[in-house]
Amino acid sequence: MSIIWTVIIGFIAGVIAKFIMPGDNEPSGFILTTILGIVGAFVATYLGQALGWYRPGEGAGLIGAVFGAMIVLFVYGLFAGRQRSAI
Repeated sequence: MSIIWTVIIGFIAGVIAKFIMPGDNEPSGFILTTILGIVGAFVATYLGQALGWYRPGEGAGLIGAVFGAMIVLFVYGLFAGRQRSAI
């Protein structure tokens, strides 16, 4: 059940992160926004557990997932910006 919860929270976090950090290099579309949020939720969970903020088996909450999605969005923008300028 926790993976399903992470996916749901991740989707919501992806939408919020796209709203907070709009831009040209970011992915667009429903599926990419969902993937962005899910990856962000997993990043936030991993970092939170590594830093001791969450216990093992405990996932990140909505705020943590939004910050994780913003980190993933920032990194994606860096790599997408390089690829566009190289072409």
